[in-house]
Amino acid sequence: MFRTLVFSFFKLTSLIFIVSNVHAHSIEAVVAKIKPSVVGVGLYDALGAQTHQLRGTGFVFGDGSLVATNYHVVSHDLDPKVVQYHIVFSGSGRAPNIHRAEIIAKDPIHDLAILKLDTKLTPVVLASDEMLNDGAEVLLTGFPIGAILGLFPATHRGIVAASSPDVIPSVNSNMLSNKLLEKLKNPYLIYQLDITAYPGNSGSPLYNADNGEVVGVLNKVFIKESKETVLEKPSGISYAIPIKYLKVLANGANL
Repeated sequence: MFRTLVFSFFKLTSLIFIVSNVHAHSIEAVVAKIKPSVVGVGLYDALGAQTHQLRGTGFVFGDGSLVATNYHVVSHDLDPKVVQYHIVFSGSGRAPNIHRAEIIAKDPIHDLAILKLDTKLTPVVLASDEMLNDGAEVLLTGFPIGAILGLFPATHRGIVAASSPDVIPSVNSNMLSNKLLEKLKNPYLIYQLDITAYPGNSGSPLYNADNGEVVGVLNKVFIKESKETVLEKPSGISYAIPIKYLKVLANGANL
């Protein structure tokens, strides 16, 4: 009897190890597939302290010439008196490729923007419009702390915690802005995530850990204390815009 129990336990633990190992290899393959499509989004400023400034993350989709990111990443008004234009960084390492880009569609309400490249890169596969269930395992890849040492995309892993209205609760009424009040009137559902992200992850693709299909666009993190402490004390709570809103934006612009 004892031998039978020991043997059964050994078979069970071996099976668990095999399943876990297969899942780990599956995630590795999914991340490797997504990485070539993840790009940095920034600004070229001829007179800036840094001429090539990385401001967030984006990802290639469609025919390979389109880049999705957050509207707030590219909402900076270009100075007509200075040579400034939007740029996209592709590749990885200390010498990434730099492409000039043009904003061709934007949706400030859903914090989305689409840029056009004069070249084609590897596009992601967009998921269906159906929302993921709570508890679904997801990944995001981007540039959490910028490109101080070069362009090195980092991947974070987590789950969908909830589908909740796009309104982060305010501590008191003094923090209620006109924009926030408007959202309270017309809320729409976004993904609340149990995943660690940082400011540089804005625009990162949120994708299904099983097949790599992009289900959303990361657009903000919940800050526990202040913006100055977000790097050393991350809340682990992040938010992403469902991919259906990117599709609506692209279709509306006939892309």
